[in-house]
Amino acid sequence: MSSKVDYKSAGVDIEAGNEAVRRIKRHVAETHKQHPSAVLTGLGSFGALFALGDALKGLKDPVMVQSTDGVGTKSKVTVMAGRYEELGHDLVSAVAGDIVVMGARPLTFLDYLGFHKTDPEIVEALVRGMSAACVEAGIALVGGETAEMPAVYAEGDLDVVGFVTGVVDRERLLTGENIVAGDALYAINSSGLHTNGFSLARKLIFEIGGYAIDARPEELAGKSIADVLLAPHTNYVAPVRNILGAGIPVKGMAHITGGGLVENVPRILPDGLGVVIDRATWKPQPIFALMQRLGNIDDTEMHRTFNMGVGLVLIGPPGLQGELAAAIASFPALRVWELGRVEANAKGVRFGGVN
Repeated sequence: MSSKVDYKSAGVDIEAGNEAVRRIKRHVAETHKQHPSAVLTGLGSFGALFALGDALKGLKDPVMVQSTDGVGTKSKVTVMAGRYEELGHDLVSAVAGDIVVMGARPLTFLDYLGFHKTDPEIVEALVRGMSAACVEAGIALVGGETAEMPAVYAEGDLDVVGFVTGVVDRERLLTGENIVAGDALYAINSSGLHTNGFSLARKLIFEIGGYAIDARPEELAGKSIADVLLAPHTNYVAPVRNILGAGIPVKGMAHITGGGLVENVPRILPDGLGVVIDRATWKPQPIFALMQRLGNIDDTEMHRTFNMGVGLVLIGPPGLQGELAAAIASFPALRVWELGRVEANAKGVRFGGVN
């Protein structure tokens, strides 16, 4: 007679999933306070209900803006370090940053968490990080999916994906279509690698450099590899909302994600325009110099793989730096500087200066 077979024997622990849900409820509930009259369902419903009445008040021609993204192989470093909360923060910041630069106000967030085996403590840490980032940005975490699939994910594997929805009045959309030659580029700093370039970063640091996750190379001034690589992706939602709320005449913004300055800035430029970026205007964080040395990587490759210390680029008329600095003054980790200029009869990004 064969032994009894159930779902757990096939590799899926339902009770672990239920325990994870119990753990995350209070963290998710904190995000619902951002829109107390709009979130109509709690965890466990078949779908998330969000009342749009308040969100659409005062909008003449509301446009829904949506985006989805993951955190790439930064998750591998997270597993190495056993530090999961930062990754939850990263997920919200990465996805919400992509719609706030279009002028949108993010409203709701959904997540997908994929595991070889569900660990309720890890799920709670991830959702705790997501919830904290959602509260910072005024977003309601309205639902998600936790999937345990031992046949799909190898032991220790982790996959996280986020989905954000926001709204903006059509007349306030930031598309870059009004950018002209002579406009200035303004940069706001990143906190480090954010969530991009980690396949190359891991090869450089762990394979070529031979560093352990807790190593403290001299170049990092006392910080460990884990501290620097897992620094949370800057949450730009509130700073950008401050900038737009102040009425500063920004014409376009680029979230500097995969592809760096080289690939992301041209996404908002009208045909026939390019930009020149002065590399002498800032100094990237030491981790970038360490990686460049380890791999003997040329500058072009560095700038098209990593953000190189620039997390956000704003384009508008010259002379806005003071106004922009005042708008983000309540965020002490952020600074703004003039990065370059828009050029006529050009294409893409041209670098000048040295750093």
